[in-house]
Amino acid sequence: MTSASVQPPTWNKPLARKWPGLALALLAFSSLITSLDFTVVYVALPDIAREVGLSAHTTQWVVSAYAIFFGGFLLLGGRSADLLGRRRMFVLGMILFGGASLLGGLATSPATLIAARVIQGVGGAVLFPATLSLVATSFPEGRERVRALAVWAMAGAGGLSLGALLGGVLTHAFGWQAVFLVNVPLVVIGAAAAFVLLNADGTRERGRSFDLPGALTGTIGVTLLVFAIAQGPESGWGDPAVLVAGALSIVLLAVFLGIEARSKSPLMPLRLFRNRNVRAALLVIFVFGLSMQNIVYFLTLYFQGVLGYSALQGGLAFLGLSVVIGAGNFLAERLIVRIGNRPTLMIALLLGAGGGVLLGAGMVANGSYWTVLAGILVYGLGMGTIFPTMFGAAGTGVAAEEQGTAGGMANTALQIGTSAGLALLVGAANSDLGDLTGEALRVATADGLRAAVYIAAGFTLLGLLGALALPKLRTSPTAPATPITPAVTPATPVTPGTPTDSAINGAAV
Repeated sequence: MTSASVQPPTWNKPLARKWPGLALALLAFSSLITSLDFTVVYVALPDIAREVGLSAHTTQWVVSAYAIFFGGFLLLGGRSADLLGRRRMFVLGMILFGGASLLGGLATSPATLIAARVIQGVGGAVLFPATLSLVATSFPEGRERVRALAVWAMAGAGGLSLGALLGGVLTHAFGWQAVFLVNVPLVVIGAAAAFVLLNADGTRERGRSFDLPGALTGTIGVTLLVFAIAQGPESGWGDPAVLVAGALSIVLLAVFLGIEARSKSPLMPLRLFRNRNVRAALLVIFVFGLSMQNIVYFLTLYFQGVLGYSALQGGLAFLGLSVVIGAGNFLAERLIVRIGNRPTLMIALLLGAGGGVLLGAGMVANGSYWTVLAGILVYGLGMGTIFPTMFGAAGTGVAAEEQGTAGGMANTALQIGTSAGLALLVGAANSDLGDLTGEALRVATADGLRAAVYIAAGFTLLGLLGALALPKLRTSPTAPATPITPAVTPATPVTPGTPTDSAINGAAV
């Protein structure tokens, strides 16, 4: 096989020729569904904890279980799409996701609810890389692919803020069960539409075997790593479970790298790291997870824990952010074509950092929605601009048969970065809360959230190092952009602990 760093991706029209627009809409729709599920439960957590009988520690797992298993199974999901067929994995992911959503909506015990979130995470890890590689291999390089990527990214990025909005509306109108059950008819429609709008997978290519040792060590290693990072702030870094998980993850990942270096059909081909675009994009994605991705979480806590918004009010507060993210996607499409990935990423990162500073300045105890509005506008524009650009760069120059793998690698970097960032930022937000109660707790909460957002804004600037490492655009400003290929939809943070008791009425998120 030609090195991925030399051979650009091909495209093969795996979408139905009669309705390419509808097929792209289906792929964007699947991205929206799975990204919604990271945030849709946020505002419903207090009701879930009260009615299902969750402790503060168990409630945290309603969020973390999804993100941990999603992050842990991404490499396996990505390689499965490349080897077993993208439409097959798309449909399988939909079925897993929908079945788990039904189980979650009917759950009456903590164990059942958390099991449903675990299966949802695995389903998302199967579905995402299949979707990404379908977009990557369905449109020719240049303006057409950039436009398709912008549509896809708009749906995924919009799901980040729309999830909070939808969660608030559904919880207020129908109860917390609706945030799970709403997925069931959606995935049924999506799975059925796949047989009409996506062309059937061909026969499996001979000579490409499945790397079972790599799959086992890599999947378990990444899952344990994300678990240790997410659980550390909640249980303490000296907790035996955290220490054992961390140590085992290091050993397993070291074994995984050794296996990959020798495997004839690796789960994660190490040669992909010779691709300059891949290396630089993974660094940007990791830093994005460490910083910008987590700001939404602290903004949610500010609305509910400091301003006292209800679930419905908290959800509606994110409507403006959703609109601005969409505008950012529209901007990214034009910037990528005109100036390339590198300067577009730099602009997006500067917008993200500046928006974080403005948000922090407005997150005061006596503030309101209007004190954070300027930050929401600038930060949202940066979020919408960075999503299609950084994930597109992660697939540039990668062969078509390895696009699913590249997508899995990119989203794994995002999940690890998000988990590590949230662990650090939650610690900063909680450092001065102590045993405070009442108004003193509310004021200290605002101060802690503001400090966390300022730190996240500072971390965002580290992404400029990755952006500068990307190759410069070699075409004229009016020529088609260098090929880009999407990797993964954005994900919301793993939630390791409880920033404030008042923020969620006693439930840890």
